[in-house]
Amino acid sequence: MLHREFRPGGAVRRALTLGAALFLLAGCAPVQSGPAGSGGDEKTGTVRVWLFDEANRAPKEAVINEAIAEFKATRPNVEVDVQWVPVAARAEKFAGAFNDPASAPDLAEFGNTDLAGYAVTGAFADLGADLAAWPEGKDLDPSVLETAKSGGKVYGLPWYTGIRALYYRTDIFAELGLRPPATLAEVTETARRIRAKKPELYGISVGGKYTYAMLPYLWAHGGELAENDGTMWNATINSDKAKEGITRYAELIHDDICPPAQCADFTGTQSVQAFAGGKAAMTIGGDFSRKAMDQGASKDKYAVLPLPGTAPGSVAPAFAGGNLLGVFRASMRRGLAVDFVELLGGAKYQEKMYAAMGNLPTLSGVQHKLAANDPFLAPFVESLRAGTKFVPSTPAWSKIDSQNLLPTAVQQIATGAKEPSAALNAAAAAMNKAFR
Repeated sequence: MLHREFRPGGAVRRALTLGAALFLLAGCAPVQSGPAGSGGDEKTGTVRVWLFDEANRAPKEAVINEAIAEFKATRPNVEVDVQWVPVAARAEKFAGAFNDPASAPDLAEFGNTDLAGYAVTGAFADLGADLAAWPEGKDLDPSVLETAKSGGKVYGLPWYTGIRALYYRTDIFAELGLRPPATLAEVTETARRIRAKKPELYGISVGGKYTYAMLPYLWAHGGELAENDGTMWNATINSDKAKEGITRYAELIHDDICPPAQCADFTGTQSVQAFAGGKAAMTIGGDFSRKAMDQGASKDKYAVLPLPGTAPGSVAPAFAGGNLLGVFRASMRRGLAVDFVELLGGAKYQEKMYAAMGNLPTLSGVQHKLAANDPFLAPFVESLRAGTKFVPSTPAWSKIDSQNLLPTAVQQIATGAKEPSAALNAAAAAMNKAFR
């Protein structure tokens, strides 16, 4: 998942929709589908780097410049040239590099939801052996490392991740004598009680279009989006366990919690904004939602805990979004590119990037160190420790997402337009068509 889509105000779905745009664009020109240039290992010259631009680039750029200075201090005959890539323009930018390896950088930042589509071009190098030999590699969170894999190969170093947890209004809970929910069932019960006592509030703000809030419900009930039989992916969202999880999530979009008239169309951004604006007693938000909360009516009135699972003491699996740093196979300076990736992705600069941009580190030691000094991070780190999950690693996922198959099913269930089985059978059939 891309950095920009993790920010308050970003649309998570846009990340995958743009991934689909890459393939539409690539369809107009011959994309490299085999080896994208043999590359080389020159030890001097200019290392070309692509990083995502930011609305406020200065803090990120300052950290990058510090890393460049450190990198060059021991490599006097090496320069580092950084090009800032607008997230909205990434599809065209990367497609150009895939079609013309000579125009590609040595290394680039990219979102983990784009990985499967990028991997099939053959443009990125397998970094599995490099990360295995990297002293800090053993500290990479295992579940986050999985988001850098496609077809059994590791195509990037996870630079940062984004995790969601349960935000709740401490003042409202205190006023009504409520305790934080310990299970997903209690989330529903608590939300219903709050709405009954305070009808001007959503018990919890969630939405039919907020897929990354729905997924933990699906996973916590033992369901999966799809399974790979070794040959192809097959949708499993219509299995009994998946149906149970999705139905329990859809129950939150109800008049006595979060009315469908408003909430059926809520995205993740709108769900978080409702809580930040003082219109909801709970929401499912990310570590990256902190700024929005602290700028809104909920400032100094909220706490966060891991989204609970189905049993007391359990944690619902969270979706692990984030960005990777990958090396192009056509790079003529592979060793230098890997060294710079490992410098940026090491503990020192992960900590600096957190201070500058609020990016949740992927190295366990850095996570624990930061959480010890910043209690806000603790529930997100705990969610990571409990285990995260990811969407199917296939280019077809971009198409599935752009077709709104999951949001449509959730909306149909929440509004009563279709029974859960009918809605999910239709979605599964459409997913399988995309997988084929």
